[in-house]
Amino acid sequence: MNILKKTAWIVAPILLGACEVSDDIPYPIVYGQIQELEVEGQCNADGGADYATVFDKDAREVTLYVCDTVNLANLRITRLTATGTTYNPDVDYTDTPLILPDSTACDDYSRFPRNGFKEPASGKNTRVDFRKPVKFTVHTYQDYEWTVTVKQVVKREIELENQVGNAVIDEVQHNAIVYVSRAQNLRKIKVRKFTLGGEHGIVLPDPTREETFDFYDMRQFVVQTGWDEIQVWNVLVYHTDAAVETTAKAFPRNTSMTISGTKPNGVVPEVEYRCATESTWHSVPAGDMTLTTTSYSVTVTGLQPATRYMYKVSAGSSTTGEQEVSTIAMQQLPNSDFDNWSTDAGNSKLLCPWGTGETPYWDTGNRGATTVGNSNSVPTDDTSTGRGRAAYLESKWIVIRFAAGNIFTGKYLKTDGTNGILGFGRPFTGFPTKMSFDYKYTTSDISRIGDEKLRYLMGRPDSCHVYIALWHLEDGEEETYQGETYPIVIRTRPGAEQHLFSPSNPHVIAYGDMTQGSNVPSWTSETITLQYKNTELAPTHIQVVATSSKYGDYFTGGVGSALSLDNIKLIYE
Repeated sequence: MNILKKTAWIVAPILLGACEVSDDIPYPIVYGQIQELEVEGQCNADGGADYATVFDKDAREVTLYVCDTVNLANLRITRLTATGTTYNPDVDYTDTPLILPDSTACDDYSRFPRNGFKEPASGKNTRVDFRKPVKFTVHTYQDYEWTVTVKQVVKREIELENQVGNAVIDEVQHNAIVYVSRAQNLRKIKVRKFTLGGEHGIVLPDPTREETFDFYDMRQFVVQTGWDEIQVWNVLVYHTDAAVETTAKAFPRNTSMTISGTKPNGVVPEVEYRCATESTWHSVPAGDMTLTTTSYSVTVTGLQPATRYMYKVSAGSSTTGEQEVSTIAMQQLPNSDFDNWSTDAGNSKLLCPWGTGETPYWDTGNRGATTVGNSNSVPTDDTSTGRGRAAYLESKWIVIRFAAGNIFTGKYLKTDGTNGILGFGRPFTGFPTKMSFDYKYTTSDISRIGDEKLRYLMGRPDSCHVYIALWHLEDGEEETYQGETYPIVIRTRPGAEQHLFSPSNPHVIAYGDMTQGSNVPSWTSETITLQYKNTELAPTHIQVVATSSKYGDYFTGGVGSALSLDNIKLIYE
């Protein structure tokens, strides 16, 4: 289920999260989600013990990693639970959802527990063939299909004396090619590492046990993997005139940077850095580096934001020379306390969340609302700090339809009939970890239903919704409307032209949200934690959205639901 998948607008654009609607009315809509999934031999993506299963609830995908001691073809699930939720605080769902794996992938489908488990009961068989992604169906009143992908971390490495570049390892055909310098005698090569079976595998004969090993001709090795599979590998070693140079590049953040590159084989590089305005160099401890045969990576912390730094890397006789990089400023969003508002010169009813003469950063659905009524996203003197102003977002019935109050970073582009076209997001380069804000909320019982499939919500409490998304877009990947570019151009008109936001968009690299369905009568501080899906890409845009009714995209909500919002701050850690 994707509570943020849709954002629709009628007269006043209505920002909120979405629900997926089944035709099984009058049954309630109960979304089936895999809540926990663990397997034997689980690890993190680097093979470490501090693992965590990755759940993408919007795409209904689960991803996890296992070490090289388990057999993917017969992998035992050690924990599997699911939950059914309506995403509505007034609805309780107490039944345990059924969890049905693809029967063709199960070792014994008849003995697979259907209701999930914290640990398998005696006599149950939870072994599944995860060599390919496996479908699991979570059954509530409806069926929700999830895809579980298990990735095995097998660290196959070859490191030879005078090696040039990393070994080329073909895990499918079981072939490996290694290059060494022209000066190296192929009949007498010192072997430093030879883990063709992974860290827990066995290689026979074991070339690391010999003082030198003869690779003049192709050599064949019998490999027993950590999961007891027997493989036969062919290894060829060739001379080359190429050489591995020391290189370096820096990936800056707000208070840290990652320096990585290539290095000659068998050498631990010396990585140094300094502030550009100082003369003292600081060396990075070798123990902090991640090293492979011919590459390295290390993260330097404790830096100052928006500051120029110099760095250099030496490995043996090869050096990069000095290079410059600048850390990223800790940006805050303009007018994030919502003190500044103005009235549109051509429409006295249109209130805008920017001061007179200022460059707009935020916008609302007021431009659509004021075609037939008044603005429903307005400033208020009731603030969390006792000074300035705040945003007051109210859900209203405007002439012919329900419309939720809303505010967002971006621009309201056009009213399309009774729907809206919006440009979401603004340029942004920071790496915040959290977003805090102050809010109050008054929920009203849902009294307006714009979609008959949501009739079951009538009379239940409305909910507000606030979220933040960071985007990474390369040049040309933005969406364009009348010459202006945005991370995404929302088109809410139902049908083939509909184009909506989803946090599972591959360009969204970090995301966090809050939904509140109860009254919060006093100013309350809330903090949303950003979950980064990719830490190796830099943000290019930020999208922050708030709405007083989360089902507004179906023109459904409670008239009078009101969200007051103040003092948004980005937190950097």
